[in-house]
Amino acid sequence: MKIYTKSGDTGNTSLVGGSKTPKDDERVDAYGEIDELNSFIGLVVSRIEDKPLLDELKDKLTFIQNLLFEVGTGLATPTLTETIKKEDIDTIEKWIDTYSETLPALQSFILPGGSEVAARFHVLRTITRRAERRIVKLNNDQPISSLMIPFINRLSDLFFVLARYSNFRLGYNDVVWTSRQKKES
Repeated sequence: MKIYTKSGDTGNTSLVGGSKTPKDDERVDAYGEIDELNSFIGLVVSRIEDKPLLDELKDKLTFIQNLLFEVGTGLATPTLTETIKKEDIDTIEKWIDTYSETLPALQSFILPGGSEVAARFHVLRTITRRAERRIVKLNNDQPISSLMIPFINRLSDLFFVLARYSNFRLGYNDVVWTSRQKKES
């Protein structure tokens, strides 16, 4: 089987079910963001050099990647399709709570950084937020699963917590934002 079909050469692509749509359609934008997010998760996993941290997070991140394929399928389907379940959101929330309990309380905003792994989780967070904006925009015109936006929203929260957790586990401090006004006082 050849990887290229030439069917996209005219600027259109096929959705689940066979209908065609322009490649710059909001639906294609939304699932394209999910594809980018999924790819970047793979990069993050491949770059976690601390074996205990990798062992702890790899299965969870692979689970998320599989769910993101479900999200992409739902977005690539022009009819309303429920691909995310309430239990998926509950699982993400449980992970957020579990990791948050091990972290020092936030006293101020933090900047992306610290360890390289934490910085990559912050990038995941921002890609997830961008995907969320695209999905919300799509939902304004074409209804999508009622659980998709909450799932993506929680996922960005999880990546924020995992950034902090990675710094904590690897012995790095979070990079604290210092207001210019506070510096000048």
